[in-house]
Amino acid sequence: MSSLRTSIVCAQHEAVETRHDLHTHPELGYKETRTSGVVQSRLAELGIEFKAGLAGGTGVLGWLPATKDPATARTVALRADMDALPIRENTGLPYKSVNEGVMHACGHDGHTTILMTTAGVLQRMPERPNNVLFIFQPAEEGGAGGQKLCQEGVLRGEVIGKPADVIFGLHGFPGAEIGHVTTRNGPLLAAASQFNIHIRGKGSHAAYPHNGIDPIVVAAHIVTALQTVASRSVNPLDSVVITIGQVIAGVAHNVIPDTAMLRGTLRALTDDTNNLGIRKIAEISSNVAAAFGATAEVEWTGAYPVTFNNPGATDEFRNVARRVIGETSVHEEPHPSMGGEDFSFYGQEIPASFFFLGIRPAGRETYPNLHSPEFDFNDDAIPTGVELMCELALSR
Repeated sequence: MSSLRTSIVCAQHEAVETRHDLHTHPELGYKETRTSGVVQSRLAELGIEFKAGLAGGTGVLGWLPATKDPATARTVALRADMDALPIRENTGLPYKSVNEGVMHACGHDGHTTILMTTAGVLQRMPERPNNVLFIFQPAEEGGAGGQKLCQEGVLRGEVIGKPADVIFGLHGFPGAEIGHVTTRNGPLLAAASQFNIHIRGKGSHAAYPHNGIDPIVVAAHIVTALQTVASRSVNPLDSVVITIGQVIAGVAHNVIPDTAMLRGTLRALTDDTNNLGIRKIAEISSNVAAAFGATAEVEWTGAYPVTFNNPGATDEFRNVARRVIGETSVHEEPHPSMGGEDFSFYGQEIPASFFFLGIRPAGRETYPNLHSPEFDFNDDAIPTGVELMCELALSR
C-alpha cells in the first residue's frame, strides 16, 4: 500500500466523524458560520495558511505551497461547497439534522469533509510538486457563492497564494457505484436561471368574473405557452427546459385576485439557446397577458452559466483516475445534465474539470436522490474522493 493510501486509511475514522458532525448541523447558504468555523479550526490545526470571511463572511481559502520552488510551481485549486438545503430530513439516522427544516440533502457535508481530509493528507506529504488552493465555498444552492469568490480574486492570487492554473471539483452521484467516477468534456451541467413572472389583472368577486381580469387564468395560459419554447422555438437536437415550480395567487376560493406570480427556472446548454429562452419568456409572458387585458413582467433573480469541462483538465483527471481506481471504474457521461452548478463560474476564469463521484453501494440498483428528504452522503465514498483530490493536487 502506498504512503498516500495509508495516510487516507488512517484518516478515515476522523473523516467519518467530521462528516456526521457536519450532517447534524446543516446551515443554509451564507449562514454556514459553524461549518466555516470547523474548516478554519482544522486548517489551523494542520498549520495551513488560510483566509476566512470571504464571499459574504463564511468562505474560506487555504494555501499549501509546494515543497520546492513554490514561486515557479504550478498551482492547483480544489473546491468544496458547504451549504445545505431548506428540506426537512427523513432519514432517521442517529446523526440526523438538529436544525429543523434544514438538511444536507445534496451531500455538501461529504464534499467539505473530503476537502478537509485532502488538506490534512497533503500537508503531511514529504514532497508536493504543486501549490494547492483549498476553496471552501458557501451558497452553491442558488446563492452563487462561487461567483462571489471569483469576484474577490481567489483564483487570481489576490486573496492568498498564487494564481491558480487549473481547478477541480466533485459531486457525490447516486447514479454511480462506490469506487466509480463519471465525467465528460465540454458541457456537463446546464446554465440555470431563476425567474419570477409578475402578472397584474383586475380583482373581482368570483361570481362576477366579467367585471375583472383574472390573473390566474392568465398565469395558466402563460404556463402552457412557455412549453412551446422547447417544442417549437428550439432545434429538436438542442436542449432547453422551462419549468414553473411555483404558482402564487389568491387569498380565498371565491375572490379573483388582482395579481399572480409564477416562479420558475430556465435551463440550457449553450449561450445562444439560453439567450433565446430569456427572450421568449419575456415575449410570451407579455403578449399572452396583453391578450387578456392584463400585464406581465419578468424578473430574473439569479443565473449560473454552463458548467463546461475544459478538455485538457478533464483528460488530466481521467489519467489520474484511471491510475488510481482503474480503467473500468472511469466512465463517460453520454449526455450533459440539465442540473446546474456554480462551479461553472470558476471555469470562466481558468481551465476547470468537474466530476461525479459514485456513492451508490455495490449491488444496489437505486439510492436516494439528491435533494430528497431521505438522502445521505455515503461515507464509503470518502476515501476514493480524497485519493483522487490528493492525486490531482500532486499531478505533474
